Amino acid sequence: MNQFTALSQAASFTENLSLEGVKSQLQAARSKLASLRPPQEFFNLRAVSKPANMSEIQQRVSYNLGYYSSNYALVVAMLSLYTLFTNLLLLSVIVFVFVGVWGIGKLQGQELTTPFGVFQPTQLYTALLCVAVPLGFFASPISAMLWLVGASSVTIFAHASLMEKPIETVFEEQV
Repeated sequence: MNQFTALSQAASFTENLSLEGVKSQLQAARSKLASLRPPQEFFNLRAVSKPANMSEIQQRVSYNLGYYSSNYALVVAMLSLYTLFTNLLLLSVIVFVFVGVWGIGKLQGQELTTPFGVFQPTQLYTALLCVAVPLGFFASPISAMLWLVGASSVTIFAHASLMEKPIETVFEEQV
């Protein structure tokens, strides 16, 4: 049964990499970007106020998470880039691994012949792994991820709890 689930996961993975799968994912990304709120609305300082109680915080967060979801995804993406650019060792390790896997893939299963010897692709992947894992631990990706989660959570929760709901929604709820 375990082999069957592994095969089904591999099949769904290859379906996602098909041309139709990539097109549908691009279409979903375009529709997500279309729902991006303008900066004037997202950074409207006139709509910032202190909530009266915990109930109002819950209402604001619930509404604003849906209303500004694309903007919040953009905030997380920007904080992710900031994390990578401030942790250059982590960025270097990620680039090293991607370039290494790409370069080994360009061999198309053929051996790599150098003045030092002939290497099989499996040997190259093993060497890449032996170099990338210690460098990866040294680059502290766990602390970078924890910082990203914390910074994103605080930023998004603060914005969502301080932004008032538009006045139109208040009248819609009373009807």
